[in-house]
Amino acid sequence: MIKQEDLQSLQQGHRARLRKKFLDGQLADYEILELLLTYAIPRRDVRALSRQLYKKYGSIHQLLSESMESLMSNEGIKENSAVLFKVIHKLTQMEYKTTLGAKPIFHEFENLENYCKSILTGKNIEEFHVFYLDSQFKLIEDQLHSSGTIDWAAVYIREIVKRALDLNAGSVVLLHNHPSAYTSFSSQDLEITQELENALNKLDIGLYDHLLVSGDVIYSARNMHLLDKK
Repeated sequence: MIKQEDLQSLQQGHRARLRKKFLDGQLADYEILELLLTYAIPRRDVRALSRQLYKKYGSIHQLLSESMESLMSNEGIKENSAVLFKVIHKLTQMEYKTTLGAKPIFHEFENLENYCKSILTGKNIEEFHVFYLDSQFKLIEDQLHSSGTIDWAAVYIREIVKRALDLNAGSVVLLHNHPSAYTSFSSQDLEITQELENALNKLDIGLYDHLLVSGDVIYSARNMHLLDKK
């Protein structure tokens, strides 16, 4: 029978190896999750828990995007661990946003896509967001325009146009989500996109893109040639 002190020694040795592998850039994603959990749960072997969480959520990104309630519904995850996950999620969002305000969004478009995923992945109702950009395509403001139901969120064209004018925006990016995974733009999505594009163009404000987050996939109306790129 393994003594308690021997078990603790084994765990400490394993965690030291995890840290070394991390510093050497050799950890798999589920092992990164395990390393993270060692700081929230210092006196327990978290190998099985990390694999269980990774299998359930499919990625660390998806896990971090979950609500406190969802995280704490997992056996072994208490408030300390859930808060740690949400703090990391918030820090990641802050870094994305800082970059978007410092450089034109098309310089690192993947950064914008990751920011959008961090906002909407895991949401079970539709939300509609608007990103207002300056004349150099840098982020001025990101705004939650509306929250709706599982399959609908209101879009108020006049409010979007007014805010764009107030901010002296050169262009905007629209963003919304579909709680159902892997569903692309609906006909209604395309209709409102066209109406907004027409309204903005009359004021010499561009619609740079309309992004849709569905599950862990992001769709771009621009890349799908659904926008007028004049």
